[in-house]
Amino acid sequence: MLTKLEKAEKRWGGANKLIDQWLTHRRKLLVKYFKLAGLAPNRNTDKTLPSIEDVKDFCAQLVDYVSEGHFEVYDKVVSACAKHGQESKATAQTLLPKISESTDIALDFNDKYTESENDEILYHLDKDLAQLAQAMETRFEFEDELIEILHSRYS
Repeated sequence: MLTKLEKAEKRWGGANKLIDQWLTHRRKLLVKYFKLAGLAPNRNTDKTLPSIEDVKDFCAQLVDYVSEGHFEVYDKVVSACAKHGQESKATAQTLLPKISESTDIALDFNDKYTESENDEILYHLDKDLAQLAQAMETRFEFEDELIEILHSRYS
């Protein structure tokens, strides 16, 4: 996921303030994810579970990221597309429901880990992080299609 992000930053970085902000927030989310999951470059060598506070901190970042997309970025992209052609608008509107599927998975993850008062929930973390990663990777691909529309037609 980080490799794809680096390619996106090289391709679209600096072309548009909204794109730069969006990619920066994606990077912050991914860094927290990798740290929480104990993956390189932040590999946890002592094989202990993260604290519930670390998980909740990640959940806050996750909710901020998905909320930013739905309440700020996507609206701006669709508005720009509406001004510049029905084809672009139709493409953007086709992508939004696909992105929403990953939003539901992210919010379910958030609810599970922020509402639990039992630290034993952390025994499910690896499996849940893996499912979340699959959903977010798909989301990033769809978001990149939106970025491409924004970049190619409106930057």
